[in-house]
Amino acid sequence: MRIFSGIQPTNQLHIGNYLGAIKQWVQLQKDNECIYCIVDLHALTIPYDPKTLQQKIKETSIAIMAAGIDPEKSIIFVQSQVKEHAELGWLFNTITPIGELERMTQYKDKSKKFKENINAGLLDYPVLQTADVLLYKGEAVPVGKDQEQHIELMRTLARKFNQKFGQTFKEPASMILKEGAKIMSLVDPKKKMSKSDEAKSCIFLFDSPEDITKKIMSATTDSGKEVKYNLTKKPGISNLLMIYSLLSGKTTQDLEKEFVGKNYGEFKKSLAQVVVQYLEPFRRKQKELMTREVYVQEILKQGQHKAQVIAQETMREVREKMGLI
Repeated sequence: MRIFSGIQPTNQLHIGNYLGAIKQWVQLQKDNECIYCIVDLHALTIPYDPKTLQQKIKETSIAIMAAGIDPEKSIIFVQSQVKEHAELGWLFNTITPIGELERMTQYKDKSKKFKENINAGLLDYPVLQTADVLLYKGEAVPVGKDQEQHIELMRTLARKFNQKFGQTFKEPASMILKEGAKIMSLVDPKKKMSKSDEAKSCIFLFDSPEDITKKIMSATTDSGKEVKYNLTKKPGISNLLMIYSLLSGKTTQDLEKEFVGKNYGEFKKSLAQVVVQYLEPFRRKQKELMTREVYVQEILKQGQHKAQVIAQETMREVREKMGLI
């Protein structure tokens, strides 16, 4: 199966990004044809510094490779280096009803968050996202629950294009994790972990062991002392239990039994050890890749070439069907 997914080059990646997306990407590359993209064009829709953009693209590329994305098994490239993304995005604009875009939850959320920068790109984001996936005739997209609406639009536009111009695209399925799709903030467990929030609310993938331990030990928990998974009554400890479960392979029920009669402090110490140990190989690999800039650039260049071959073939077909050739 051909899988496509993308990640924005904004700030550092945290454990929520890893558990909600990259961990799944790593597993999928074993048995599928995977295309993973640094979506820098999407990153332009929110305030950013042009001087640091290239550095962030490099850091994000290194981060996903350090976390297990293998350039021998997956195509890794930068979105803006393949111009067909923008071209197909524009062509899809011509068949996308404005009403479909205005009802998108993410557009409403970002419009509130970036009131001084409500640009057409924020509204049009899901159309470019559709182009990203359909350009490679992607069959499935691993995404978080907050992207489900966007995948539905992809399916709608694929269907609409096929009806209007002839069978061209498959309708991609969304691959949403049953567990771990939404890791919450360590400071406010009712809010999703976000790299744009204060540093102590996130565990970044390359945090030092000391920082990881400090953040977990100071993480918000709930009243009482019982280590019990209950999202409604105990969101703080439930969030920590989910992180522990996903990194250790133990179920939350197993962990509840393991920590019967123990307090939050003992549980947090154990969790800190698990997280530090799990992320140690990532830190080592990241340090190594940071010293191999030529190698990283070569990986992205090879990925760009492989992606272009597929993209150009799709666009030849699209242009012909739309009367542009």
